Amino acid sequence: MSRDRNAIVVINATSTASTGKKASLVGWWLAAFLAVAGGIWFVTRPAPVPRKAQPLHFLFTCDVHGRLVPCGCFSGQLGGLTRIATLFGPPAATDEIRLDIGDALAGPADYEVIQYGYLRRAFEMLGYDALNLGHREARLSAAQLRELKAKSPVPMLCANLLDRATGAPLFDSHRIIRRGEWRIALIGVMDARGIGENLGDGLAVEEPEVALGKLLPQLKGKADCIVLMAFVDEEAMAALARQFYEIDVILGGKVRQPSQQLVKENRSLILATTNESRAIGSLQTRLIAPGRLEAVEGEVKLVSDQIPQAAEIAALATDYREAIRGTRLAIDDPVTLQADMVPGVQARSTFAGTQNCLSCHPISGQKWAQSGHAQAFASLVAFKADADPNCIGCHTVGFGTPSGFRRELAEKKKLVDVGCESCHGPGSQHVAERRAGGEVTTHFHPVGAGDCQKCHHGEFSRPFAWEQFWPLIMHGKDGIPAKVDPAISTLKR
Repeated sequence: MSRDRNAIVVINATSTASTGKKASLVGWWLAAFLAVAGGIWFVTRPAPVPRKAQPLHFLFTCDVHGRLVPCGCFSGQLGGLTRIATLFGPPAATDEIRLDIGDALAGPADYEVIQYGYLRRAFEMLGYDALNLGHREARLSAAQLRELKAKSPVPMLCANLLDRATGAPLFDSHRIIRRGEWRIALIGVMDARGIGENLGDGLAVEEPEVALGKLLPQLKGKADCIVLMAFVDEEAMAALARQFYEIDVILGGKVRQPSQQLVKENRSLILATTNESRAIGSLQTRLIAPGRLEAVEGEVKLVSDQIPQAAEIAALATDYREAIRGTRLAIDDPVTLQADMVPGVQARSTFAGTQNCLSCHPISGQKWAQSGHAQAFASLVAFKADADPNCIGCHTVGFGTPSGFRRELAEKKKLVDVGCESCHGPGSQHVAERRAGGEVTTHFHPVGAGDCQKCHHGEFSRPFAWEQFWPLIMHGKDGIPAKVDPAISTLKR
């Protein structure tokens, strides 16, 4: 029994050894086969097909400043999104990338924020891929910006505008879009300098280089081309290009004037535009490999008055003006306007109206009645802009002050047109003293070029020249007439 048991053990051991040897041989042959097969596959497999070079045409705006349309104050005006729409043409997603670099908003007033909604609808219609934020947008509160972000038809970006309470970016730092087979990363930043006390409630601004230092490593391998929308000045754009080799394109910005030429700094192509919608940037490139972008042509184009205005964008301006006509605004409330005055300082005079000046100044009144100033409000009515606060200030007397023109009184023609007090200041005290017959102690300062240029500047006027403009309205002291021309005394301006 013992021998049988031992035999069995020996036999089993021999069988096990034999099996292991066979397994080893099979494993060796299998490994050899796989190695040979793998080598053959490696040698004979087809090479990867290189991606086709991709044209990329960047069309961009900056400092649109609320200009849906040229205001229409005179012929020959430049700019306006109505003309930019024509200049850009229909969206072409195959190679174009359309961007706004910031400061599209005109300002923080309620009517300007309402207008910004129509601007963003225009950007959507024009096929914009992203909107960066500038310093004017950063004057709004965190709560207002959250609401704008939630309702925006075009993605709004800014990597370094933060929620002060949490320290987190208030907007997406970037987005990645595709053109052909290529991935394009769009990043937005703004300058941390220069906004100071104007920064909106609940906001903080991180240095752009700090935000980019955290973001760019996260994009490694996720994008073939990196585009920085930078609302910063020329010096800051160059510094960012030197610090971050990953950036292929920098589009700006917070600049004094549009770029004179395309600049290359380190690996970045740099181009900038500005000037209240009167100029746009155009950068044509070819993406030939990840991180390899060739410049074809970069230029800033003037938005000339010869460019036809797109009807669909002009319709948005009409819609905005109709919406604002029926909206109660902060500027309509005298209590709100009074709150803006210096505490403890009482205004000596209020606005009396041009009709109260004419009895003592008939010759000046006649000159005024024959001028364009006497028809200033009618020109707004013709453009249906007579309720738009962006326009009213230079077409009425004292709009935006407690005793000045009020939108609700427009039908009564009270304080409409550019009247005597538009230039000379409130005259109620002067009128009261003159009518009382006693000593007149309230006088007005002589009018000079600076008074005219409060309205006659930029797109709101032909280039101002005192020696050309003053003769059209030249007037002086008339003295007190014995008899007043009824045609003058009955003018209700």
